[in-house]
Amino acid sequence: MTASWIHALREVVGRKHVLEDAASLLAYESDALTLFRCSPAAVVLPQFTEEVVAIMRILHREKIPCAARGAGTGLSGGALVPEGGVILSMTRMNQILSVCEKSMCAIVQPGVVNLDLSKRVEPLGLRYAPDPASQTVSTLGGNVAENAGGPMCFLHGTTTNHLLGAKVVLSDGSLHDWSTQDDLDLRGFLCGSEGTLGVMVELTLRLITKPKRVVTMLAAYQDVAQACAAVAGIVAQGIRPVALEVMDQKAIQAVERSVYRSGLPQDAGAVLIAEIEDVGGHIEIEQERLEACLREYSPLRLEIAQTDRQRIAIWKGRKGAGGAMGQLAPDSYVMDGVVPRSKLAEVMAFVDKIEEEVGLPVANLFHAGDGNIHPHFAYDARDPKQCEAVEEAGAKILRKCLELGGSLSGEHGIGLEKQHLMREQFGEKEIALMERLRGVFNPENLLNPGKGLPMSRGCSEAFHRHKSKSRA
Repeated sequence: MTASWIHALREVVGRKHVLEDAASLLAYESDALTLFRCSPAAVVLPQFTEEVVAIMRILHREKIPCAARGAGTGLSGGALVPEGGVILSMTRMNQILSVCEKSMCAIVQPGVVNLDLSKRVEPLGLRYAPDPASQTVSTLGGNVAENAGGPMCFLHGTTTNHLLGAKVVLSDGSLHDWSTQDDLDLRGFLCGSEGTLGVMVELTLRLITKPKRVVTMLAAYQDVAQACAAVAGIVAQGIRPVALEVMDQKAIQAVERSVYRSGLPQDAGAVLIAEIEDVGGHIEIEQERLEACLREYSPLRLEIAQTDRQRIAIWKGRKGAGGAMGQLAPDSYVMDGVVPRSKLAEVMAFVDKIEEEVGLPVANLFHAGDGNIHPHFAYDARDPKQCEAVEEAGAKILRKCLELGGSLSGEHGIGLEKQHLMREQFGEKEIALMERLRGVFNPENLLNPGKGLPMSRGCSEAFHRHKSKSRA
């Protein structure tokens, strides 16, 4: 017999927008981090704010946990609910509601794909700056939930620097408007909260002016340490590129064997992509300084993109690298730790050591300008030993990041992946304060329970590690 609350949800969004069958639910049992899986009881696809309000009131009345989900590209297990919970898929809420050229802002629904916003405002000479590698598929609501960054965040900042306001539905179904005009910056609290405060239904985002000119350079180095040294040198000289990205040889070779191939030098131990923008008319001077600094560290090869096509090819290789990792093994565990830039070479040497210990290939591509590393472990999730090995290896690397004065996450969030490490970065008083703040907006812990903060062993067992119950 179908539960009464399912009937109630169908009355709100229509029968075909409430998914219950096993085949449909399979697609929602994990995000892009397949180490964690759990099948929801149902998936609901609202299209309007009024529908989200009604859905949340029903779920609150029944005390059913829920989580909002965008494109499912998250990499920390953040878009899962315990068994019996409901996922709100926001993909039908995908409208760009308005664009104000004068105020340089846009109002969008959370299901709008990141790149679609920049495409929409490009004729106005504007763009949306945060550009995660998943920007062709990831949604703006998900970007806000995780405070997504991307290559361009070195100069322009992460999502939190571009979120001006939001309309949010809390767990009890009440609708609230959080903007930067409030005395209390709830907008800042929302960004990076991993869906644990409310369901975003409308976002106001800051746009920036498109640069008059862009210069993109690709420097090939003997090894990652040399590339990291070049990054430190660029920053030390006060040069301000928009992006500083490093890829190691495994990542380069994976790209060149894939549909994302772009002519990257496969004999290089690492490549450094450096890009600068002209917004003030001084790009020639900055270009000379940047090129001189890159040459100081003896590159095997240094290329400057001469055409838009060459620039696009370079970025195609970098942004497609994550997808190219699929040829290394059936599954990929993508990490997200942060260290001071001066410690990049040291942490990458440690990653090499862990790779040797675990006996599984690790490819590296990372936002070097921010010290944000992304080791990609290639493994087979059908082998429980490999699953346990990559999770243990990941924890070692994250602990090393903390030891070097860094943090657990730069842009992927804490989710289920890192919540057991939170007490190693924060003290008990800090954790308690975070829990109290969350409790103000989510008092019964119905919104995305178990994410972002430490949870008890009993709660953590609500999620199946490494494989779903149906696959056991």
